Order: sequence, then structure tokens, then C-alpha cells
Amino acid sequence: MRELTYASAYAEAIREEMERDPNIFVLGTDIRIRGGHFGQLKDIGKTFGHKRVVDTPISEAAMVGMSLGAALTGLRPICDLNFEDFYLGAMDEVVNQIAKVQYKFNGQFKCPVIIRASSGAARSTGPQHSQSFEAWFAHTPGLYVAMPSTPEDIKGLMKTALRGSNPVIFSTHKMLSSLKGHVPEHDYAIPFGQAKIVKPGSDVTIATYSIMVSKSLQAAAVLEKQGISAEVIDLRTIAPLDLDRIAQSVRKTKRLVIAHEAYRHGGIGAEIAASIGETVFDYLDAPIMRVGSKHSVMPVSPILQDAITPNQNDVIAAVNSVMEGVKV
Repeated sequence: MRELTYASAYAEAIREEMERDPNIFVLGTDIRIRGGHFGQLKDIGKTFGHKRVVDTPISEAAMVGMSLGAALTGLRPICDLNFEDFYLGAMDEVVNQIAKVQYKFNGQFKCPVIIRASSGAARSTGPQHSQSFEAWFAHTPGLYVAMPSTPEDIKGLMKTALRGSNPVIFSTHKMLSSLKGHVPEHDYAIPFGQAKIVKPGSDVTIATYSIMVSKSLQAAAVLEKQGISAEVIDLRTIAPLDLDRIAQSVRKTKRLVIAHEAYRHGGIGAEIAASIGETVFDYLDAPIMRVGSKHSVMPVSPILQDAITPNQNDVIAAVNSVMEGVKV
């Protein structure tokens, strides 16, 4: 069984889909020669040439606007913005235009634009290169939001994005690039809106995604030694959100912790907590707890960055809180 890194699995998905569909092309800064700021698509320019791997000026509005126009003519652009923070230069194009095309034209035009960017805190990249905006995008009707946590999922979710007809915000965490994992050799796609139980458990549910999946699994291993069985659910996509899977787990465990790296204040965890409270409140034996970054501008100092972003100890503390008073 072969293993690939998260970054290699992403690149493999792009190459395979570009070979399958000649309408797919990639655009971004430094993408054709360098393969992007992180080398995420190294050598793709050599393979597919300048007509399908397009270098652009440093203008996010122009990149996303060009992607919109290309999609309306029947092409399938992958717009690579490098850092998620750079969306802010193109929010009108993303929220006011791309998200609303199908509604405005009564479904006569599809808008299969994939916008990829790296989210999250990493290596002291500071306040303007460390942000996570998934709650903002999930709040906008018309946008799909994928947040893969493993090499297998990044490939499968990207294939689904490239075979669909909807605009997709494809968020890859910087610190997952070198993560290795099993990736099937056969062709496969992972549907959006289907969360996965990555560790079964019976005492508490941990609903999470992206980099917090691995941290939650580390927390679950520690909790297991304390006699607490945690069920860890990888949400995979934030929009659509698989609330049924979470509710089903909570009916079994009676307790819920939600973990994400984005700010806890106003984060997607608040939406999940409210929705689960509305649907399965009678099953809960403890208040729902959320784990997320502290509400502060991200500092450059690595010590302060670590103090703001959540880790496995924060997940353990939240689980212990919901388990307080319960004999296990």
C-alpha cells in the first residue's frame, strides 16, 4: 500500500484530472515555472505548457475575475491564491459574483471555479499570512468549502471539486503539506458533505477538520489512557456540513467537543453547537464545548503564536470539562 504526502496527493489529483479533462487549467502567480509559492504544483508547467498553466500578475481580483469569465465559457479553472489571506483582495469577485452566478442566471450558467489557498498559522508567518476564513465562506450561499486533513482526502475531495459544477473554496493547511498517508492507486472521488469517523468512541464526540484532526487524534490517544473513549469525526467539508453524522454520534456519546484552528469567536463551531443543540439537546449530558484560536491578531513571535492557536492539550481540557462529574 503506497504512501504520499498531502502535497503530493494534491498535485497528483490535479495532474490526473487535467489529463482527463482538457478544459481544466491552472492560473496563479509563479505557477508555471515555480509551481506556486510552496512549489505545490512543481513541474506542472513543463507537463501541460503555458496554455493550461497560466502565470498571472499579482492581483487576486484579476485572478478570480478571470476564473469567473473562463468558467462561464465552459472551462474549469483552478485559481491558486497561495495564502488564504489573499482572498481579501478579491472578495467582491468571490462573494458577489462567483457565489451568485447560478442563482442570478436561473441555473443556465454553471460556475465550476476552484480557488485553492493555504490557511492557518505556521512558522511565524504573522498577522497577514496565518488566517483561516472558512466560517466566512461557509456563511455565503453558493460556495462550497472543502478542508481536507489527509493525503487520501485531499486527492478525493479535489477530484470531486473538479468534476462538479459549483464554485469551491479549497483550503489546505500549511502545516499538513509534509503529512504522509495512504492514498489509493485506483481512481476515486470523495463526495462533499460526508463526514468520516476516524476514531470510534463511546464517551464523547470530537467534531473537527483540517489540522485539528491530527491534534484531536493525539488528544484521543491520551484520553484513552485516562479511560475516556473519544469518537473523532473528520468533517472534511464545512459547506455542505454533515450535521447528521455529528448528531448520530452525539446520540451515542451524549457529549460534544468541536475543535478548529480558526477563531473560536464566531467560528463554524458556534454554528455546529447551535444546530446540535436544536436537534439532539435531550441527548446531551453536558454543555457543548468549543476549541479554537484565541481572539487576537496572530503575532510573529512563535511563542505567542503557539499561545493563541489550539493544540491537543486544549482538546483534552475541553473533553475533561464535559466529562467532569461523570464516572468512566
